[in-house]
Amino acid sequence: MFDRVWYSWGVSETTFVPELPQELWRAGKLELAHGVQQFLQLMRVASAGLGRYLAEIESRGSKDLYGYGTTLAWFADVAGLSQAEARPYVNQAIDLNPTRALDGREIPAFAPATAAAAADGAIGQERIKQILGILKEIPAEVSVEARERTEKTLVDLARDAGPSEVSELGSTLLGLLDPDGTEPKDPEPSQPRRELTVERRKDGFWKIKGLLDDELGARTAAALEAYAKPRPADEFGQADFRTKTERQGDAWAELLDLAIACPDQPGTNGYRTLIHVTVGLDELKTGIGKACLDYVGEMTAREARMAACDCLMLPVVLNAAGEPLDVGRLRRFVTPGQRRALNIRDGGCAFPGCHRRPKNCHAHHIHHWADGGRTDLRNLVLLCGFHHRLIHHGEWEVRMAADGLPEFIPPQYRDPLRSPRRNTLHRAAA
Repeated sequence: MFDRVWYSWGVSETTFVPELPQELWRAGKLELAHGVQQFLQLMRVASAGLGRYLAEIESRGSKDLYGYGTTLAWFADVAGLSQAEARPYVNQAIDLNPTRALDGREIPAFAPATAAAAADGAIGQERIKQILGILKEIPAEVSVEARERTEKTLVDLARDAGPSEVSELGSTLLGLLDPDGTEPKDPEPSQPRRELTVERRKDGFWKIKGLLDDELGARTAAALEAYAKPRPADEFGQADFRTKTERQGDAWAELLDLAIACPDQPGTNGYRTLIHVTVGLDELKTGIGKACLDYVGEMTAREARMAACDCLMLPVVLNAAGEPLDVGRLRRFVTPGQRRALNIRDGGCAFPGCHRRPKNCHAHHIHHWADGGRTDLRNLVLLCGFHHRLIHHGEWEVRMAADGLPEFIPPQYRDPLRSPRRNTLHRAAA
């Protein structure tokens, strides 16, 4: 079943190359298993032989032999590998085989017992790497005899055991060799590693990518989890059908709104963010069309109307020919005093059945300012982000009742009589 192949340059070693049946599908389960084992051993023996050649090239000097500065550079070129890919082969070859210094003095192998097992094909690359890693953790003051016994014990186990057993034995042996462990140090605390990039894609969406240290990652996850819980079913039994990623996206928007509205936020003084909106006069009034956001992005005119409810806005209104009609003054729509009054009056999102607290809400103009609506309490109502979008984009309507409190008119498909509804949850909690 095997072809015996003799090395043509006269060394005494032999290797056996198993024949691959031409019709492998006819092979029985034992033949398949034996074939895998034979080729596996062949690969391991070949890898050990390659290591001996690389160690010899390292001893003689690749510059003198081939004109390359290092064995690593030469082998990477010959093997068609990058130097990063070739480095493990060269490093392992030097660890397992004796080399010579410049003065001809022999440098013994770091792990001779491991090299012997590798040459027999008894252990492969991963176990060799594992054993070498354990041996390099042995303290320098440990005697040579103890180190050799440790290596032999690991190699004997690795011939028949798996990675977990070798790792467990390695930990036990290292504990015996160095029971006190490494002397603890009190290093200076390292600078937390935090990275974040925000990029605008060609389709108009924004991509956020980041890397957070363990502490900040845990805080971020906890904050998102707190705001990403499914909304309770409303009075009509309507459940929250958003996916987890969609709920987390909405949670991020709420957290950002909270940060922007903070009185200590630089440049905002407790107001919503400043936006520059360039929009046609007709689009602004009708909500149909597009607007340019902060000179780089794009939003619908309807979204611009919604954003303008509770922002600092610098409108640039254009005529049909694209000429600026008016570059308006900065308008502060909802003052801090009005916001506090809204928080007291509505107690949170005023939409029927919503539990959101004031800090999670926007101040919505019932009669939009672009249509002549005033910014006063009788024209303002607190709405969370979800219900704010619903009022702007859906068929729900909101109006101020005679008693000065907001009430909501459902779509006809929800209530044919369109009876006004109010949120009583916040008053019950108060």
